[in-house]
Amino acid sequence: MGPTASGKTDLALALCEYLPCEIISVDSAQVYRGMDIGTAKPSIEIRQICPHHLIDILDPAQSYSAGQFYEDTRYLMSTIAKRNHIPLLVGGTMLYFHTLRNGISFLPARDLAIRAKIEKEAEIIGWKVLHDRLTTLDPLSANHINPNDPQRIQRALEVYQLTGKPLSSLINSTYPSLPYNIIRVSVLPKERILLHHRIEQRFLAMLEKGFLEEVKNLFQRSDLNIKLASIRAVGYRQAWLYLQNKLSLSAMIDQAIIATRQMAKRQLTWLRREKDSLQILSEEASAKELYQKINKYL
Repeated sequence: MGPTASGKTDLALALCEYLPCEIISVDSAQVYRGMDIGTAKPSIEIRQICPHHLIDILDPAQSYSAGQFYEDTRYLMSTIAKRNHIPLLVGGTMLYFHTLRNGISFLPARDLAIRAKIEKEAEIIGWKVLHDRLTTLDPLSANHINPNDPQRIQRALEVYQLTGKPLSSLINSTYPSLPYNIIRVSVLPKERILLHHRIEQRFLAMLEKGFLEEVKNLFQRSDLNIKLASIRAVGYRQAWLYLQNKLSLSAMIDQAIIATRQMAKRQLTWLRREKDSLQILSEEASAKELYQKINKYL
């Protein structure tokens, strides 16, 4: 586990030289085909060196949930273990890690009419006011949802309207626990300012690799829009607004970098709760050191 641009992917690949691993991507954006550069997706050549799973499994017009990730990953872990290999889960979508370990309850399906009503209301009064409303209806959920996260605010309000119960009261562990010994590894930056610099440099490198062309290919499709989870991914949303002439190129770059830094901050907040995980500093990370720590842990 680690924030974006922390070097966890390179560390995982190097670890595969020491252990018979197969990598399971824990990334809510890498599941989508045609979204390669902006998600820092491992290349085909790298995936041929070490098997990767849950990459390129969906079209961007489709949706993917934490519950689906749970089911897919349980199946993959079982099949990988039967091959006498080690499932190595790598990524930064902390909700997926949390769901896999703790499970989630069976929540009601999405209701497009209620969602549309909530979105229309947000256009009038703003997501901040809706977050305040959520604080009254479901303070526990509101406490864990950023006021600038419309997707999760919408879902929490939607569940409340559908069930009359707060989302926090419905989220309980209803799935069986994992039948494996789990070793949690947190890849952390030595200093946040260094992570911020890497985030900026990585996004600029993505632009040089053709990120805008990648988004333009998606933008030209009539079935995709900015409300979809795939297009709301960090970087893609800002590039989409640029292609809609709602942002200048410089503003798009600035906003994408800022949004990525904010995402990294949220990821680090999750990681601070991982009190008993093995911690590796990204600037000093080495597969050999991690391998030695894992052996010591075992």
